[in-house]
Amino acid sequence: MATKFLHWGSRREKMKLKSLLLRYYPPGIMLEYEKSGELKTKSIDLLDLSPSTDVSALVEEIQKVEPLITASRTNQIKLLIQRLKDKLGQHSDHKFYLFKVLRAHILPLTNVALNKSGSCDKIATGSFDKTCKLWSVETGKCYHTFRGHTAEIVCLSFNPQSTLVATGSMDTTAKLWDIQNGEEVFTLTGHSAEIISLSFNMSGNRIITGSFDHTVAVWDADTGRKVYTLIGHCAEISSALFNWDCSLILTGSMDKTCMLWDATNGKCVATLTGHDDEILDSCFDYTGKLIATASADGTGRVFSAATKKCIAKLEGHEGEISKISFNPQGNRLLTGSSDKTARIWDAQTGQCLQVLEGHADEIFSCAFNYQGNIIITGSKDNTCRIWR
Repeated sequence: MATKFLHWGSRREKMKLKSLLLRYYPPGIMLEYEKSGELKTKSIDLLDLSPSTDVSALVEEIQKVEPLITASRTNQIKLLIQRLKDKLGQHSDHKFYLFKVLRAHILPLTNVALNKSGSCDKIATGSFDKTCKLWSVETGKCYHTFRGHTAEIVCLSFNPQSTLVATGSMDTTAKLWDIQNGEEVFTLTGHSAEIISLSFNMSGNRIITGSFDHTVAVWDADTGRKVYTLIGHCAEISSALFNWDCSLILTGSMDKTCMLWDATNGKCVATLTGHDDEILDSCFDYTGKLIATASADGTGRVFSAATKKCIAKLEGHEGEISKISFNPQGNRLLTGSSDKTARIWDAQTGQCLQVLEGHADEIFSCAFNYQGNIIITGSKDNTCRIWR
């Protein structure tokens, strides 16, 4: 989400700065400027921003490479970066409480997702009944029921713009759906077994699917065409996703490993090992610096994306962990397990901070919203719980 903050013009004839927008997760500043009468935007990504960052030194670095940030803007830019720093520390010690229970489909739920935009007003649920439903977070009202798959839907994801929902099914296809009118946009065909994982990249023009056929496919979300296939795992794929800048792809597999791939050429650059059983989920934090893995061995692990080394272990669940995700700030992890609980962990130390109890059966899905102050959990008890 970008927050409109300040407007001004500059005396430069060629490029005129019109406004600045704050992007909280991952931290960055969007510049709106005029060039030859045309309005353009560019972003200054501040992925290394931390609570200990020297703001003045950072602004000097930015001004060396960005001519639009003139000396007269120094104080305003410092103020914006300070706001981004303050935001990084928010919701750290937040305790979550049950807010609402959605009883969704006639047949059991298989997955749940929150829309990505700042408003965060929609939930999608997939089910054994072969449909996907779109719901309001606040009222629990159902907006749409997406019908078209010929077998149960096992994974789903919103695109970052919250205009599309993608669904992956046991029928070996993925489908893209228009959120506004509820219509099917594309069907992605090419896998030879069920699609178990799918996600969009940050710009929303690529979608990645992981399948039980042991392969991962990358598709053009604008045309529905396959771009390339990643081959290397020796068992079923459980998760597949891009990092923030779309330079890397992370895949998790039943072969007990995660693999990192160069997204430009589809070549494997690293294999992450250490789990004693199948990897059921994996994820990046928003900045792409950390990787988390969840396994059937009942533990989670946190790896450094740079060194590929394990920096923390999450131990405490009494059953397999089927889902893991970072909060937007990157300092907390959320896990869902077959032991009927979800847990919140410190991403740096691996310490368990809170146990979310109340589901009557195993939890197969859990996620934070964009601000990190709402959690959604989906369970085989056929309910979806919202915690805030």
